[in-house]
Amino acid sequence: LLLPAAVRVAQFSNVRPSQLLIPVSFGTLVGGMATYLTTANIVMSGLLIERGFEGLNFIDFLPTGGMIIIVSVIYMVTVGRRLLPEHESLIQTLRPDLQKTYQLEERLWEVRVLPNSWLSGVKLGRTGIGEQLGLTVLAIWHGQQAIFTPAPDTVLHTGDFLLVLGRRDRLDLLLGWGTELRDDHQSHRQMHERAVDLVEVIVAPRAGIIGQTLTEIKFRQNYGVTAVAMWREGRSYRTDVGKMPLQIGDALLVVGEAENVSRLAKDRNFILPLSGGVPTPRRIEKRPLALVITLVALVIAILDLVPLPEVMLAGAVALVLTRCITMPQFYESIEWRVIFLIAGIFPLSIAISETGLADRIGGLLVEALAGNNPLVLIGGVFVLVMLVTQIIGGQVAALLVGPIAINAAVQVGVNPQAMAVAVAIACSTAFLTPIAHPVNVLMMGAGGYSFGDFFRVGIGMTVITLVMLLVGLVVFWGVG
Repeated sequence: LLLPAAVRVAQFSNVRPSQLLIPVSFGTLVGGMATYLTTANIVMSGLLIERGFEGLNFIDFLPTGGMIIIVSVIYMVTVGRRLLPEHESLIQTLRPDLQKTYQLEERLWEVRVLPNSWLSGVKLGRTGIGEQLGLTVLAIWHGQQAIFTPAPDTVLHTGDFLLVLGRRDRLDLLLGWGTELRDDHQSHRQMHERAVDLVEVIVAPRAGIIGQTLTEIKFRQNYGVTAVAMWREGRSYRTDVGKMPLQIGDALLVVGEAENVSRLAKDRNFILPLSGGVPTPRRIEKRPLALVITLVALVIAILDLVPLPEVMLAGAVALVLTRCITMPQFYESIEWRVIFLIAGIFPLSIAISETGLADRIGGLLVEALAGNNPLVLIGGVFVLVMLVTQIIGGQVAALLVGPIAINAAVQVGVNPQAMAVAVAIACSTAFLTPIAHPVNVLMMGAGGYSFGDFFRVGIGMTVITLVMLLVGLVVFWGVG
């Protein structure tokens, strides 16, 4: 939601997006520490209830999480901002910059179909330019007519200019098919490049196309635009982009007409950072009703009148029944992979407790860390959970380490709710790697970040979170 807004701010304030998107990502993570409405927090509350303890609620997270938020903001404003990289982000406003960022200049060619070429009179889809040579035809100029993202049934004619993307060795094969490379047309080529609309789109976190290739989803046929390059983990890929399985945060450089790009912007699978934000909802008249339903659900959850899962499910059903959203939108908004991941790990979490493994490992933690100060135990558990989170994510970390941490707290006489809060906050401390949380992955592509960028800024955030957590446990939970 905030990615397009952050890019707009960078555009108008002459600040590189790479200096804003890590703070956006970290703000998202820190915000989850002060509320009950995150997966790890809910999981830890459930683990407490299963063991006969009182569950957690909004008030349990707000004091400690609020302190972490305040100190984190101070850190980012004073120290963190000096550590933010000034990368050439993939999100640019000038098309020459786009070509430079994606390194297209050495792979963008303009060729002319010669009179004796066998390509003359042949449909583009039958030429084999894409299948055999691995080249992408971005546009065709037939006289004064410009054809962007030409269809396979577009017929080539003698004298047509083709704007082609690909490696030089593959271009040489095309030149052998009766075409010539235009080397003396600088002004003519510049006119063509200005006519081609290069736009960047980012694969959304909950996109249903993740794991599929552009070829499999028929990207060009369905949207009328062509993907000419992909930006992934700080690197530009320009060859066989259509065969690469899509990942969260991948950025695609596409070319096409404005109306087709507009249609792409309305697809929930993609985010257009410079498109002006989220498209206008179709049910504008339903906004007040949706707001009322959301507020009622939040108030009931905050007052703990009804268990959180039930009230949130009821709120979702109310949105569907009142036609604020449709059933397809309802299904698309659910992150099914996370649900099945948690469902698969949950039996393992139960087995850890039922077999006595949680007691055994918890005893080892107590022997190694507790000593005479329970804060040492909590700090050690925090570091363990935080490191596990960097690799497998906070949702899974809570299920795996949560039972062990609660049992260790019981053995040493620490309030189990305090330990659960510490574990839940550790699950949100995903600052060190871009793969620790989907938001980090999304920002990595948009900001052109590397792993080192997250670690350099995130190490300070991690230390602050640990210190303020321990302070909060002493002040608000009486641990010590």
